[in-house]
Amino acid sequence: MKKVLLLVCFVGLLSLHASDLDIFKGLGGSLNIAGGTAHVECEKEVVKKIMQAYPAINITIAGGGSGVGIKQVSEGLIDIANSGRAPKAEEVHRANLKSFVFAIDGIGIVVNPKSPLSNLITTQLIDIFSGKVKTFEELGFKGGEINLYVRDSSSGTQDVFVEKGINKGVISDKAKVVASNASMKTAIANDLNAIGFVSLGVADDSVKLLCIDDVCPTIDNVVNGKYKVSRGLYLITKGEPKPLAKAFIDYLQSPKGADIVKKHGFIAPKK
Repeated sequence: MKKVLLLVCFVGLLSLHASDLDIFKGLGGSLNIAGGTAHVECEKEVVKKIMQAYPAINITIAGGGSGVGIKQVSEGLIDIANSGRAPKAEEVHRANLKSFVFAIDGIGIVVNPKSPLSNLITTQLIDIFSGKVKTFEELGFKGGEINLYVRDSSSGTQDVFVEKGINKGVISDKAKVVASNASMKTAIANDLNAIGFVSLGVADDSVKLLCIDDVCPTIDNVVNGKYKVSRGLYLITKGEPKPLAKAFIDYLQSPKGADIVKKHGFIAPKK
């Protein structure tokens, strides 16, 4: 009797799990995704579930930055572009791009955990990243020269940081360029004098998040609009998404996808 009961429970659990992924039933083939790096950990979790449940589906994810992803999807090289910014009007017009938001993200200003900084006003942030303020002493702290870290020109994180974090200000040409959110965390964690910026969804104890104008980068402050340096995370296709791409997008926008989004430190957009 116990064996029968256990078997029934096990089958019930399998059915419940499978029902989360029923949207992929009957689908097969490859789905290639590339671009922004903030999306990756969320997507990896989803991809693992899909490919375990449906071996006929193969999904690959690559980085490269939002601009690279948009360029590749526009040229038909990939199926979905990850982007930390909305596509520009000319990009939409040129390739008939369609955009789908699956998460809201903040962009946090980060320093080494041992840094004396905890709060900056926007004018200080603008002056630091332009190179006008070069040392911690100019901010009233000990520490020597400030080392700037930024993303490359294809980064959606950088686009939003420049627009909303430093009010479309100029970034010093002396700033060190890193390739991804993960690389930014590593660079900041290993440099006592560093300052940079990362997706809030990937920030962890290896870096220290700064408050800006006395508003700290929390999920609540992003939701209520107090913390302004925020953006949508987009999935972008050329034309209407094909069945497998549509299923992937629909899953990330579903209640189950919202749970995964929240688990990884993002905010699920309101329907």
